[in-house]
Amino acid sequence: MTERVVLAYSGGLDTSVAIGWIAEATGAEVVAVAVDVGQGGEDLNVIRQRALDCGAVEAYVADARDEFATEYCMPALQANGLYLDRYPLVSAISRPVIVKHMVRAARQFGAKTVAHGCTGKGNDQVRFEVATTSLAPELTSIAPVRDLALTREKAIDYAEKHDLPIATTKNNPFSIDQNVWGRAVETGFLEDIWNEPTKDVYSYTDDPTFPPVADEVVITFEQGIPVALDGVAVTPLQAIEEMNRRAGAQGVGRIDIVEDRLVGIKSREVYEAPGAMALIAAHQELENVTLEREQARFKKGVEQRWGELVYDGMWFSPLKKSLDTFVADTQKYVSGDIRLVLHGGRATVTGRRSEASLYDFNLATYDEGDAFDQSHAKGFIEIYGLAAKQAAARDERFGNGPDFGVGTL
Repeated sequence: MTERVVLAYSGGLDTSVAIGWIAEATGAEVVAVAVDVGQGGEDLNVIRQRALDCGAVEAYVADARDEFATEYCMPALQANGLYLDRYPLVSAISRPVIVKHMVRAARQFGAKTVAHGCTGKGNDQVRFEVATTSLAPELTSIAPVRDLALTREKAIDYAEKHDLPIATTKNNPFSIDQNVWGRAVETGFLEDIWNEPTKDVYSYTDDPTFPPVADEVVITFEQGIPVALDGVAVTPLQAIEEMNRRAGAQGVGRIDIVEDRLVGIKSREVYEAPGAMALIAAHQELENVTLEREQARFKKGVEQRWGELVYDGMWFSPLKKSLDTFVADTQKYVSGDIRLVLHGGRATVTGRRSEASLYDFNLATYDEGDAFDQSHAKGFIEIYGLAAKQAAARDERFGNGPDFGVGTL
């Protein structure tokens, strides 16, 4: 039986050419796998037929939008997943679900190798290949661009020579990856980090400089998951899509960042994630109301490590799974309503309410009805500061007391 290779197929020029390119370079038959994670564009049936027309022996297509939103975006929301405190892991969380379907297709069609269109400089090669070996250690991976010398110029020439049913152009200045959680744009003039993004960089968001009238939305959460918008029940996918629309209209979620890639280089990336950033802002504030102080403080460190692991392609790693368990436990009481005002590029929290709230008005108020016994404060401070007081006294005994020179106090 002829060897088979499963190819992550987008329907674009590079992966369409890769079908024949892989076949010629390896002698293997190619099975194209197209996974819809909310990137928009063409119908899956059109993509299926194009893959077959470009030489694939089989075409596996999957509508994974609900799966992606529920099993990947929602854990990212519960973890407040932000790499470098800013990037909501748009591409990073989509790779594991794509790989899951690639592994399924490999077993269905008897393939021993999977292929992807990544270069040797980016993060996605790691995400695809580590996820593959984590789910199916017996599979090997190849990358036509990295391993088989497929450049864009060669792809265009190949497509024209073989009359492939795909548009060829050398004019697109950007590399774009998008899904329902957001959109990532890089390369072209953006590689000069002094250059300001032009209007044509953006698609998911309108210019926040000239916003429409402010939009107020109430987001209802149950255990860290949005379940209703303005009282109307929604699925995770519907929540993201609707917040993309409403927050995007206000220019919320534009991110321009120089980030540290896993391979060791810095990269300038422009992201649009209106729904993700608005939902994360609301979720973080609901956690402020419902998480106990020490639990909340510890979760901040977990969130950072969780985001680094996901960014670095370790979605299926043992540590990531352990952190998932911790994050899920913290969400037990993260239920309630958050009121957001979307306007001029900002998602501003203006109201919070929760049956599980740890905010006690009678303890917090300075007015009549104050239930806090202030007589306890003096003794608390004495005990709280005792260790520091003892250390300061020792410093004095050894001549290492504070310097009260001019300008120090």
